Amino acid sequence: MRIAMLAPISWRTPPRHYGPWELVTSLLTEALIARGVDITLFATLDSQTAGKLAGVCPAPYSEDPSIDAKVWEILHVANVFEHAAEFDLIHNQADFVPLAFSRLVETPVVTTIHGFSSERILPAFRAYEDRVHFVAISNADRRPDLRYAATIHHGIRPEDFPFEPHGGEDLLYFGRIHPDKGTAEAISAARRAGRRLVMAGIVQDQEYHHSHVAPAIDNRSVVYLGPVGGATRVNTLGSACALLHLINFNEPFGLSVVEALACGTPVIASDRGSMRELVDHGVTGFLVNSVDDAVEAIGRIGEIDRAACRAVVTARFSVDRMADRYLELYRSLLA
Repeated sequence: MRIAMLAPISWRTPPRHYGPWELVTSLLTEALIARGVDITLFATLDSQTAGKLAGVCPAPYSEDPSIDAKVWEILHVANVFEHAAEFDLIHNQADFVPLAFSRLVETPVVTTIHGFSSERILPAFRAYEDRVHFVAISNADRRPDLRYAATIHHGIRPEDFPFEPHGGEDLLYFGRIHPDKGTAEAISAARRAGRRLVMAGIVQDQEYHHSHVAPAIDNRSVVYLGPVGGATRVNTLGSACALLHLINFNEPFGLSVVEALACGTPVIASDRGSMRELVDHGVTGFLVNSVDDAVEAIGRIGEIDRAACRAVVTARFSVDRMADRYLELYRSLLA
């Protein structure tokens, strides 16, 4: 089985710190290679893989301002489809632009939909649903008027996130600084609960950061680490008493939620989007509907068994489970 894995080019695959789409693409690619699948990863030329690396874009456009996103994305996608005949299947992880190339080749195309950035992109998916096999990353993110081949949750390598049985006293906010992610709500909840809040992630909305986040950062009650990766990422996730994930949008998945749970850190999340599929209320954390609810949940966090958090990830959100599901889908489509 020869697979062309089409990664986004916003960040390197795998990312150095932030880049959830690229991270999932890398995890899946390497797990499939370990299963003996012949995979060519189409990604930025500084990307890393145990398989074959192909690409035209020299660096990620979110890291190198000289890279024009629109120009290099088109060149990147075109490169994959110009080589389509060399593969049994193309797996697109790079949003809707590749859909427009799908009828120009005979090779089957699978597209993992990592979420819909706007209602305005839906016509592109509807126009090609008879040609491309769509995969949802949660049942919550399925559109009722769109045809899907499967729902496959993201998976992580649990061994990359050592279990921390005790955690610490600090609360954690882990994600991009943006109104959607509930940064200000996390600050408010931590302050009202009398707990220190550690924050990590890229600043995606500068105005929001300047107005609602930066004034609270005093390196005592609120500490901001910036984007973190590697051992710092793991230590930050594992050393918290709870992750505050008070999102203001219907998040399609939430890798940081699963990563925190893998370390044994319970999650207090807004009850919307995919959170009911990730957090078991009262078992691995709490689902809340307001900052008031979050403050109450913080007071109850000692009720959560950190070992139960870890067990859920190994059973339901491992990279092996994700890879097996995708391999099953590939085989059914090629059959």
